[in-house]
Amino acid sequence: MTDVRSAIVAATQRLGEHGDAEILLLHVIGKPRSWLIAHADDVLERDVHTAYASLVERRAAGEPVAYITGRRGFWSLELEVSPATLIPRPETELLVELALKRLPHEGNSSIADLGTGSGAIALAIAHERPKARVIATDTSTDALTIAQRNAQRLGLRNVVFMQGDWLTPLVGEYFSLIVSNPPYIESDDPHLSQGDLRFEPPGALASGGDGLDAIRRIVGDAREHLEAGGWLLLEHGWNQGDVVRALLRSAGYTDVFTAKDLEQRDRVSGGRH
Repeated sequence: MTDVRSAIVAATQRLGEHGDAEILLLHVIGKPRSWLIAHADDVLERDVHTAYASLVERRAAGEPVAYITGRRGFWSLELEVSPATLIPRPETELLVELALKRLPHEGNSSIADLGTGSGAIALAIAHERPKARVIATDTSTDALTIAQRNAQRLGLRNVVFMQGDWLTPLVGEYFSLIVSNPPYIESDDPHLSQGDLRFEPPGALASGGDGLDAIRRIVGDAREHLEAGGWLLLEHGWNQGDVVRALLRSAGYTDVFTAKDLEQRDRVSGGRH
């Protein structure tokens, strides 16, 4: 029989990552991390140890922890994720921060989140601005199912999900803010065949030879759906700030800017209609 401490040590050696080893065990036993402190010497039941070993091997083969557990934390929310959705990443929280700065705490703002995936951005904004109306779009039926389940579980009733490509479902709709974390990786980028990216939906990652096909389309179409003075905010790659700002200016946006993430890399650009 194996105790908790020994099982985590063995998994850490297998994965080279202590945090992942802990997360996977806690997922199997359904306990919070604080449980480990008081129960490190507990013996694991044989079936629990077997299930844990199976998850460790999946992670060792490269499968993302978020897909193994079906959960990922984003903002202050715990979200369901699946291989149908992009895994929410901490750097995308900058997009939420910048959006919230442009939305009144009170009032009936209208926001669109394009390519919502698990619903991370839309739900974070809806959570922080409960009087706002948020519409989230995605082409994937499977992704929208996940996003809707997240909204229901979190009790967020001010979000509507619509199926379609970017702004296509939003005929006749106007917004004070449009946000998107679209695909922005170059289609031949070797990173797409490495690490966690191998398991994520390709359509949520890559967008044309220079990675900017989706961004060009959104920049071109969003003005038709923005109220006067409304903002468009876009996440993009660390080396795309200059070109995204140029696209925004060419399309007639004003107050164009780029914000850097915590690692001081260009991450979000935006402009005002």
